[in-house]
Amino acid sequence: MSCSGREPNASLFRHLIYVYVLFGSLFGICLILGGRVLVRHHAVRRFVRGIYQRTESAEGRGAVILEETKIAKPRKSPRVSAIEMQQVRSLTREAEKAAAQMKFEEAERSFIQALTINPKAFDVQAQLAKLYLLTDRDHKAEAMYRELLQHRDDVSYFANLGLAYYRQGKYVEACHAYQEALNRDPKSPERSAALGRACIAAQRFEEAAPLLKKAVVRLNRDTSLLHLLAECYLQLGHTERAEDVYRRINRLEPYDESVKKKISALARV
Repeated sequence: MSCSGREPNASLFRHLIYVYVLFGSLFGICLILGGRVLVRHHAVRRFVRGIYQRTESAEGRGAVILEETKIAKPRKSPRVSAIEMQQVRSLTREAEKAAAQMKFEEAERSFIQALTINPKAFDVQAQLAKLYLLTDRDHKAEAMYRELLQHRDDVSYFANLGLAYYRQGKYVEACHAYQEALNRDPKSPERSAALGRACIAAQRFEEAAPLLKKAVVRLNRDTSLLHLLAECYLQLGHTERAEDVYRRINRLEPYDESVKKKISALARV
């Protein structure tokens, strides 16, 4: 009896020892793995901190970040450039000949081909822009003259840009463009007249009157300008000045009955 009682107790004791050993091993493995994770995390943090410190140190020494270096395109050989220049000249002559014969589509095509070869042929661009004005494609002319003025300061470009604006009903923009043209050619009566017309269209009568008056001093037989000046004076309420201008028109065109009626009407005011 005594022997059989001791055997169950010994078996239970061995099982308990196995369980303790198993849990102890698992706990030890977890400690080892956790320690490795902590060590790695600490190493990563130390690495990042080192990079940050080195960056700050470099900035403190005046280090700068270098931009990417653009590789310049190889220059064309003189022979290739000469050939292209000859092609542009040939196409430009063809375009001019076509325009003179009123073959505007053919002229446009030749100008565009020339610009495809040399996009910086500004004289060709100017001729194409003028062709657009001649064929009433004012929005295209406007775009081209605006682009040309980014590269060249030319009085004719400003004047033609003003005309493109004027035809599209952009009268304020036309005034600005014509003013730039007049600034570069202040003695020209045509520049003053163009700006005066644009100012009248933009309802700027105070600005228009002196411009038109200056223009008719030189263009003293231009009755269309005189009519504009008289109308401008009427808008400003200067009836006596308007009457004087109409009398001047009457001397140039004595058979214009409409002018005589205006003179009579103003005389009664």
